[in-house]
Amino acid sequence: MSTVNKALRAALDSRKDLLPQLHAEATDCYRLFHGSQEGAGGLTVDRYGPQLMVQSFHQPLERDDLLALHEAINRELGQDLLLVYNDRSRGNSRIDRQDTVYQADEAALVDLVGHEWGLNYRVRGRHAGQDPLLFLDLRNARGWVKANSQGKSVLNLFAYTCGVGLSAAAGGAREVVNLDFAEGNLAVGKENGALNPHLPAMGFVQSDYFPAIRQLAGLPISQRRGQKLPSYARLEQRQFDLVFLDPPAWAKSAFGTVDLLRDYQSLLKPALLATADDGVLICCNNLAKVALDDWREQVLRCAEKAGRPVRDWQVITPAADFPSQDGQPPLKTLVLQL
Repeated sequence: MSTVNKALRAALDSRKDLLPQLHAEATDCYRLFHGSQEGAGGLTVDRYGPQLMVQSFHQPLERDDLLALHEAINRELGQDLLLVYNDRSRGNSRIDRQDTVYQADEAALVDLVGHEWGLNYRVRGRHAGQDPLLFLDLRNARGWVKANSQGKSVLNLFAYTCGVGLSAAAGGAREVVNLDFAEGNLAVGKENGALNPHLPAMGFVQSDYFPAIRQLAGLPISQRRGQKLPSYARLEQRQFDLVFLDPPAWAKSAFGTVDLLRDYQSLLKPALLATADDGVLICCNNLAKVALDDWREQVLRCAEKAGRPVRDWQVITPAADFPSQDGQPPLKTLVLQL
């Protein structure tokens, strides 16, 4: 047995209690192997419903190891999962679409459906982007939103494929607005809504974060000297009962720069102002190099300066399928009671 498959065996053993619990919660999307913490850095193995997604980020996985891994997981789960292997060891984590190690069957690459907390989600082994359509480490946060959205207006910022918005709708929110810059992301969000026809319809706003959130917060949209701003969606100033802020690590546009390491405050302040009195702001930071304690203090100071002091806070940690040896997982999620 190879080193990779020995590590996989230990990872599966460590999930023997977790997986039945997830299945009982109508969840079949989860991480089966978290390589950076379980003995094979740069390798991840995720289940998305009927699909097994294997990704390598440092170096390609040997074909024999890949096939042995697939066989071991099918045997453990009593499933015949459809294998998709994405080698992302090229520059900028780009997928090797020539499939020099393994070519997935056509059945593995068609549109499929996975489940989380009883909700249906679109699954695609390959699409125009690089990342899977559902980030699994955010599952506990989506569960919190589902359990705490009854009767609330919810704003989902950097919505991606709108999993948080879908969870809010399932939790009885009276209004859900998903905001994202990418039309393709929101298109998948609309698919996710259609896959759950029993839920009320969600709203979608395609916009750069900065002009949208600054309008909602009642702040001016700054313009750099000598530069004309692109057109943007016009929004009325308003507040929401629950705001979810999950920005990418870094992004730049004509309206501003998203930089979680150096300037989280420019993202956080307008989101605070767009949160209603006695409302909840949930904010995330996915940079491994940022310590939770330091970031939390930064967030609390920013809220105080913005005139929206935090009455109480709690941390949502990823579930046990995302183990962290030092207790400091890269994804940090704070629930702020304003």
